[in-house]
Amino acid sequence: MILKYHTRADPPSLSFGGQVGPWVIFLVENLFNVAQTSHFLQSFILSSCFFGYIKDTMKLLVVEDEPKLNKGLVLGLQNRGYAVDFAFDGEEGEKLARLNKYDVIILDVMMPKRDGFAVCRNLRKFNVNTPVLFLTAKDSLEDKIFGLDLGGDDYLVKPFSFEELVARIRTLMRRTSTVSNNVLELDEMKLDTSSQKLTINDKEIDLTLREYGLLEYLLRNKNVVVGREDILSHVWDRFFDSFSNVVDVHLKNLRKKLPKKYAKRIQTIWGKGYRLS
Repeated sequence: MILKYHTRADPPSLSFGGQVGPWVIFLVENLFNVAQTSHFLQSFILSSCFFGYIKDTMKLLVVEDEPKLNKGLVLGLQNRGYAVDFAFDGEEGEKLARLNKYDVIILDVMMPKRDGFAVCRNLRKFNVNTPVLFLTAKDSLEDKIFGLDLGGDDYLVKPFSFEELVARIRTLMRRTSTVSNNVLELDEMKLDTSSQKLTINDKEIDLTLREYGLLEYLLRNKNVVVGREDILSHVWDRFFDSFSNVVDVHLKNLRKKLPKKYAKRIQTIWGKGYRLS
């Protein structure tokens, strides 16, 4: 990924390998600036603008005090299909990490109100065992050892490659998953989270971002009943309306795209949620 920020007179451009039109990023940039006092509006804008892209999915928290880097990380990870919450200081980041369930926390070290090391220490103290990836300019061996000994799981020094960050996120997710590689399987159904492809009997099936996210979450929780709010919190962001029927609508569309044999295996457990068996 290449992030390029221009002067205020020029529209920003953003490239992720698959090109996102500069006019889209210009629109996001301006909407984001208008909404900068509201995390609700920012998160809504980001999740809406990249609704149709199929990439990886799961729930991340980005805690970074530098506004442009925070925004660039959220945009890039949203474009990869992750549901992303974000904070600009350690105090807010710790609060979110303790209140919500995330798959990985990307945590800056030098931040106002509470530094990343203190945040990690407090999370482990309160038994929040979410993998933590430190993202920092502090590159000494002593700092790395200190952060990892506090309970951090990985340490990436700025400046860094966005592709390396995404690869490290996938690695951390594999460590906490029962899946040892990037392929989730159910009989002849194979979902490759690296190439972002779904195949059944070697035939590729196209999915939208949300359908992909739903299927991945169900495959990671095979034979487990997952509630609507659990799905919303992992496939969408924390601001999404939990009273809407968006999960039901996307599951209905997902079932239509799958062969009947597999569509029937996504069961609705009335009053509780859904189960892939």
